[in-house]
Amino acid sequence: MTGDHPATAAAIATDLGIIATGDPVHDCRTDDPAPPAERGVRVFARATPQQKVTIVNALRGTGAVVAMTGDGVNDGPALHTADIGVAMGKRGTEVARQAADLVLADDELGTVVAAAEEGRRVYANIRRFLLYALAGGTAEIAVMLVGPFLGLALPLLPAQILWINLLTHGLPGLALGSEPGDPDAMRQPPRPPTETVLGAGLWQRIARVGTVIAAVTLGVGVWAHTTDRPWQTLVFLALGATQLAVAVGSRARPGTWSNPMLLAAVGSALLLQLAAVFLPPLRDLLGTQPVQITDLLIVGAAATLGYAAIRLDRFTFQRDHRQLTAPRSGL
Repeated sequence: MTGDHPATAAAIATDLGIIATGDPVHDCRTDDPAPPAERGVRVFARATPQQKVTIVNALRGTGAVVAMTGDGVNDGPALHTADIGVAMGKRGTEVARQAADLVLADDELGTVVAAAEEGRRVYANIRRFLLYALAGGTAEIAVMLVGPFLGLALPLLPAQILWINLLTHGLPGLALGSEPGDPDAMRQPPRPPTETVLGAGLWQRIARVGTVIAAVTLGVGVWAHTTDRPWQTLVFLALGATQLAVAVGSRARPGTWSNPMLLAAVGSALLLQLAAVFLPPLRDLLGTQPVQITDLLIVGAAATLGYAAIRLDRFTFQRDHRQLTAPRSGL
């Protein structure tokens, strides 16, 4: 919508691909300023400040998330009413800048696209970290609760739990925040305004991945206990290693060097996990015992199930998400 003459508005909208050549342009001075959405009107010309507010409210009433750009005093009310108001920083008036939620310092609308893409990357990384951290936390609780019923009287000591949390949620958790964005992020539909950060199936994913981590850890513990191995130490190693495998599998672009910080963080955490078993000072502090190399290899092989679980879960989630959001025709 614009305050320009209909011919000017039509030329701009056609050039931007908003409408096709010859499509009607709604003149707010002579027609109903807020026609029903079903009329399919996409361009409004000669809109007054109040009419702009009416149009914004009409769009919001249909459930749309409305962004409003402007630079003049007349745009102030609509900028304030929209879900997000975007004002021009260079040529925009002070009224427009104060009414807006976002001010473009360079007056380039392309910056809005870049900002939206970066916002989606940050949001995706927040969800990625929550999945990783909460799945690990869920697994730790399950191991402590279920372990005694499987003959593991005290699966982990308090110091061992703190050590695992420090390693898994420390450097790897921070490194997950540096994951690059999804190349198809801007092709995805917007999130519903009422959707929480743990929505869109994230709770279910946390439960699924957490169950796999707990199952791998308890499986290693039961095997070690029945074969007279240092089972508590192997549970300690399995729980930490499986969570680190999940971190590697959580990458946005697996198989690339797009985020070397994560690989370095996981490698450092894994070395510290091993140091807790083989260095006497840490061994005394954490109550661990030396283990055989063959046992380490078995734990390492079991931990790869964490990587497989997060990759399979992501593939399944993305497939289901595409099916839910794919455009439908005919009905």
